[in-house]
Amino acid sequence: MDVFGVLIGLVLLFGITVLVLAVVGTVKAAKAVARKVEKHEANARRSIETATLKAKTYTKVGPPAQIASVRLKLRTSLDGTRQVLEGGVEQDGQLGEALALLARLDAHAAELDGELRVLEREPDTGRIAAKLPELRERAERITHAAETMRWAAQDRMHRFAEDELSRLSQECESEAGALRHWDADGSGAGGGGAAGAAGGGAAGGASSTGGAARAGLTDGKGRPSAEDLLGLADPLAKLADRLRKPSTGRP
Repeated sequence: MDVFGVLIGLVLLFGITVLVLAVVGTVKAAKAVARKVEKHEANARRSIETATLKAKTYTKVGPPAQIASVRLKLRTSLDGTRQVLEGGVEQDGQLGEALALLARLDAHAAELDGELRVLEREPDTGRIAAKLPELRERAERITHAAETMRWAAQDRMHRFAEDELSRLSQECESEAGALRHWDADGSGAGGGGAAGAAGGGAAGGASSTGGAARAGLTDGKGRPSAEDLLGLADPLAKLADRLRKPSTGRP
């Protein structure tokens, strides 16, 4: 009975654990989906606002067009810098610090954009004329800071790409030299073979010449001797041999 109760308790505990894990996973998935939806909504809303500002710069005149131009330039500069930094942070971790600075800069830009929107609805043109230069100057400072980081990041990525290309080119040249090493070996072997063949030919020629000289075919100057031409070589040799024999005392 006690064993049966323990088994029931373990089954219930396992079921509760599975249920809790399922609930936790569902909640996390829902939060992730909500974040993605919010991000897409924010991007869509920002795209609509950017398009509206572009339209205002062309359709409005006077202070409203100037305010729209300042807001559009501020927004475009920050968006361009963010795209460059986020695109290169995976290859270069140091760009993460620049992204943190851009987030702080974006907070100032959002505050300034809110003031510009309030000023855009201001009916008093005198107040607009008084406040707009100061707001434009702040926008230019933010824009310049964002552009400075963007240009620095672009130069940094370009420099890294150039260095990597230089190293790769050197490695390719080294590999090409290693692949061509067979040329030197082949020429050396061919030269040795040719030298050996030439040496063998010379030795054969010398051997043939020596044999001809020993056979008495020439007089040492490359021409037949007089005895050879007259057919007296063998009789003269026999006569010389008889003359060299000692005398036996017989007449």
